[in-house]
Amino acid sequence: MSENDSVQVRLADLARDRDDVARLWLEYLSWGNDEMEARHGFRLPVREAVERDLASIHKFQPPHGQIVLAVSDGRACGIGCLQRIASDIAEIKRMYVEPTHRRAGAGRAMLERLLAEAEKAGYVRVRLDSPDFLSSAHALYRRHGFVDIDAYPESEIPDEYKAHWVFMERAPRVAHVPPPT
Repeated sequence: MSENDSVQVRLADLARDRDDVARLWLEYLSWGNDEMEARHGFRLPVREAVERDLASIHKFQPPHGQIVLAVSDGRACGIGCLQRIASDIAEIKRMYVEPTHRRAGAGRAMLERLLAEAEKAGYVRVRLDSPDFLSSAHALYRRHGFVDIDAYPESEIPDEYKAHWVFMERAPRVAHVPPPT
C-alpha cells in the first residue's frame, strides 16, 4: 500500500471491492458525460459502459491488468485501471478521484502505482485517452512522461467524438548511461 497524506492506494480485491469499483466507474462516467454534454452537446452510454466493463472485469485483473483504489478514512474515493491492449502495450482506463478528495495526491499515487504495475507486467508502453477538458489530469500525465499521440485503434472512443479527447503515450524511461571515459 502506498501512503500519500490521508489517502492510501491499494490494489482492488474484487471479492470485497466490486461495489466500490462499479460506483466509482459510474460516478466518473456520469460526471464526464455531464461535462461533455455541457461543453460539446453529446452524451455517451454510461450505464452500458459500466455494465460492459463489469461483465469483462477480468481484463483489468492480473496478469495483464490491475485495478487500484484510493482510500481515505476506510472509503474508496478514487480508482484507476490498467488493461492490456497489445502484447507490449497497456492502457490506463477510468482514472477518477472524487471531487472532495482532489488535490490530496490520490491521482498521482494511483498513476504511479499503475505505472509500476505496468512495468512489473512487462509492458513497454502505456497509453491512455481522456476528455479534452481534463487539463489538470493531462498535466499530471505529462509530468510522468506521457506525450500526446494520435488516436490509437484500441481506444473505445467512437471516431465521431475523438476530436474532443486527448490521446497520450508513455514510453519506457531510458536509463542514463554515461559515455565511456
